[in-house]
Amino acid sequence: MERSRLVFSGSGGQGVITAAIILAKAAAIFEDKYAIQSQSYGAAARGGATRTDIIIDDSEIYFPKVVQPNILVCLTQESYNKFAPIIRPGGLLLVDSKYVNIEKKVDAKHITLPMFDTVMEKIGKPIVFNICMLGALIGISELINPASILKVLETTIPEDFMKMNKKALDLGLEMGKKERY
Repeated sequence: MERSRLVFSGSGGQGVITAAIILAKAAAIFEDKYAIQSQSYGAAARGGATRTDIIIDDSEIYFPKVVQPNILVCLTQESYNKFAPIIRPGGLLLVDSKYVNIEKKVDAKHITLPMFDTVMEKIGKPIVFNICMLGALIGISELINPASILKVLETTIPEDFMKMNKKALDLGLEMGKKERY
C-alpha cells in the first residue's frame, strides 16, 4: 500500500473530525495498518474552520502532520479556498456540491458529489453527512474495506443510530463507486 495522506476540512459541527477518527480506527484496528489522526479547530467549535489529518500506511509513521495530501476532502467553500493549493499533484479532491464551488485550477482529480443533499433527501437528518462523505471517499478510493467502518461504528455509536449511519455509509459508497478511478 502506498502511504495515504488525507486532509478532511470543513466547518465545526459537520463531523469531519469524527469521520477522520472513525477512518483511522478502522484502518488501525480492523485492517492491520498503521494510522494516525490529528486535528485543529478554528476560533469557534461550531461553525469555525476545522482540519484533520490522517495518515494510513503499512509501515510505521514518524510524523503526524500531512503537508501535501494525496486525498483532500473539503466540505465548505472556506476550507476549499484555504486547502486546495496544498493537494499533491495528481491527488484526489472530493467536495460537496451544496457547499463548494470549484474555482481554482489544481492538478488533482476533482470529484463533486451531492452528499449533503442526498443525506437530506434519503435520510432527512444532517447528522450523518460525515458518514456519507466517508462512504463516498471509500467508494472512490477503496482505501479500506467498508465493513471496517461499520465495525467501528458498532463500537462507537448507540445501537439506535446504527441503521441511519449504515444507510448514510451505503449512500456514500454508491455515489463513490460511480466515480472510482
